[in-house]
Order: sequence, then structure tokens, then C-alpha cells
Amino acid sequence: MKKLLLLVFAIALSFSSCEKDDICDANTPTTPRLVIAFYDYDNPSVLKTVTNLKVVGAGMTDGIVFNATATDDSKYLTSGSTISIPLKTNEDTTSYSFTLNYGNTNASFVNQDNIKFDYTRKELFVSRACGFKTNFILNTTNPYTHTDATIADQKWIKYISVEKSNIENENETHIKIFF
Repeated sequence: MKKLLLLVFAIALSFSSCEKDDICDANTPTTPRLVIAFYDYDNPSVLKTVTNLKVVGAGMTDGIVFNATATDDSKYLTSGSTISIPLKTNEDTTSYSFTLNYGNTNASFVNQDNIKFDYTRKELFVSRACGFKTNFILNTTNPYTHTDATIADQKWIKYISVEKSNIENENETHIKIFF
């Protein structure tokens, strides 16, 4: 009986030294996206809803998926006052085209602006299971470039304000766009 008890104790002791499974918890913070809020240009304290906004990365044909349940082109459209978009983790710039009223039958209502975001990257080790995440710091001297039409009337984005240059989470607004 003593030998059996010793054997069970030895087996139990050997299992106690095992490491936990390498599974990354879904609640673990990962690389944050850039959070953009839209505001009324004439009344800067009021959030304003964009209509059928399509955001496409430079060199891409498809836009950012805002509605994963849709099966047609509407999955690339959003109507709201806030969006979150990813920045490139392998480069120090990311360019997007922002198309307001995308798909409108009246072409004069459709307006596209191009914006390039400039930043530095900071990689942080999260855990063995989750790997690394990247935080971003928008450049203080030139955080963005509005690269589209030179005529102000052709731009739907009138002004861009950087609220938080350190992009470490998605719980706060980083950029305000006034239109």
C-alpha cells in the first residue's frame, strides 16, 4: 500500500511541474487600431455621422471590412461617427483613401480624400502565447498628409486634429476629422 501511495504521489508531483497551455487569451491587448472620430466643421463640439464611408488602403482594391456579416460590397461601408483602422506594422507610413457617400448614384455627392499617416513603431513582447504587439506614435511635426485635391472645395475633410499621438489602445480617440 505504501508503494502505491508513493507512486501516486510521484505521478502527481510530476504533473505539477508542467507549464500551462500556450493559448493567447482573447482579452489580451493586441496591436491597436487608429481610432478616428468625425465632427461637424461648423460646430466642432458635435459628433457628425459619415454616410456610406469606404476606407481603402493604398494599393488595395477592397476596403476595410466594417460589416463582416454582409456578403456584398456593403461590408466595406460604414455609417457612423467613429471608425477604427489598422496601421502597417512593418512600415512607418500608412495611406488610405476615404470615400464619402460611396456608391451614390449622383457622382457629385461622392467625394474621396487621401490621407497618409506618419508614425514610429514600438514592438512590445506580450507573452509567449500571444507574441508581440506594436504600439504607434504619430510624428509630432507631420502626423498626416492630406494628399488629394488642391482646391479646398473639392475636399470633404476640412480639418484633421491629432488628439492622442500615442496609439496604445482602442479606448480613446486618436484623430478627429472635421467635415
